[in-house]
Formats: sequence, C-alpha cells, structure tokens
Amino acid sequence: MKYYLFGNWKCNPTNAQEAKKLFSDTAKGVKRSEKVETAVFPPFCYLAEFAGKKKEVAIGAQNCCFKESGAFTGEVSPKQIADLECKYVLIGHSERRKLFFETDGFVNEKTKLALSFDLIPVVCVGETDEDRTAGRAVEVVKNQLAAGLKDVDVKKVFAAYEPVWAIGTGKACGIAEAREMARVIREVLGPDTPILYGGSANAKNGAVYLKEAGYNGLLVGGASLKADEFAKMFQEIEGLE
Repeated sequence: MKYYLFGNWKCNPTNAQEAKKLFSDTAKGVKRSEKVETAVFPPFCYLAEFAGKKKEVAIGAQNCCFKESGAFTGEVSPKQIADLECKYVLIGHSERRKLFFETDGFVNEKTKLALSFDLIPVVCVGETDEDRTAGRAVEVVKNQLAAGLKDVDVKKVFAAYEPVWAIGTGKACGIAEAREMARVIREVLGPDTPILYGGSANAKNGAVYLKEAGYNGLLVGGASLKADEFAKMFQEIEGLE
C-alpha cells in the first residue's frame, strides 16, 4: 500500500534562511521510498527555491487562484504553480474557509483549474466543533465533498479530512471518530481516492491513523516544522506492514 506524508508549513518560517534549513533538514530525514511519498507545502514566496530541487521531497502550494491569470491582486494561479514544477496544491483548507471566507464554489473552481494544469489537488474537508456537537459532522463533510468536487474526476484528487476543532489545538481526533469519517468519505468518493488525516497529527499518533483508522496518509501542520519529528513520522509509516 502506498502512503503519503505531507507537511503544511502554513505561514512559516518567517525568513528564507530558516526555510532553506528546514527544507534541507527535512530532505535529509526522509528518503526516496516506494512505500511513502513525502511532500511539503511552503509559503508561496519560497516555492521557486525548492520546487523540482530534491527528489526525496515533492513540493506543493498551499492555495491557488480560481483563475488562470488576470486582475487578481495577491493571487497565484495554478498555471504559475505548475510552471514551478510543483506537484500538489492544497484547496479548501479550513483556515482558508474560515479566515478568508472561501466557499465550496471556490473550492470547485480551483480544483477544476488545478487539474487542467496537471496539478494534484488535495481537497480539504472537515467539521467544526459546533457541527460535531450538533450531530452535523457527517452531513457537513458530505456536503463539502458534493459541492467542492462537483463534476470532478475524483480519481485524480486527494481528500484530506481535517476536523477543524483538532487543528493546532493538540486535541487529535479519536481513532473511532476518524475511522468513521474515512468510511463516510470513501462512501462518497469510492476506493481509489487517497484520503489523508490532518489535525494535530504527530510522531506519537500519526501512524495509528493509517494503521487503525484506514487513512492513506497524513497532512501535518506544526510537526512538519520540526524536521526531526517529521523524520520520525516518516520512519513510523515506513515500518507499517
């Protein structure tokens, strides 16, 4: 079985020197593997520095514009991202949805455009604490998938389940809850779409989500900023049978 370990750096590090060191240390801590594919998603300003440079680590963008070009100040298009030899792009991350008011319609437009430039969209879905408390978690995720991936060949995308209440809180989702959501997502998308878990995943719990909850990989936040911990996660996943 193929596994995936993706690191979302978010708005970190704050200078190029630290970013170069983090990337170098990350590349040293992993290796080319038939079993585990590793990728990192640096801020846009560092993409040209890393994309296509290290075969051990694939590169992805954290977001993309819903248009190829034009008067969209501050945006970066999928075509520009693809030109930098990036492989992946995150779309619909919960922080984009919450802080920048991105809708499922935006997610759908971005996903289709990214696919047209041979990028692999990693489409993020997940419920808030309020949604889960109200018993709407499954409904929310199904709706996000249906609208965000409307008229999309789901065999060409990844899905990332990120319970919003677990992101950056240190409060990881329980294995039973995560397993149930993986089942729900597969019920909607079928068996061929890789599903990642994201939400306070680290070296202690990461491999468990793959082994016991049935995920194909991890979308890691804070732990990806620590090259030694990221390497431990890689080793744990490599050791899975």
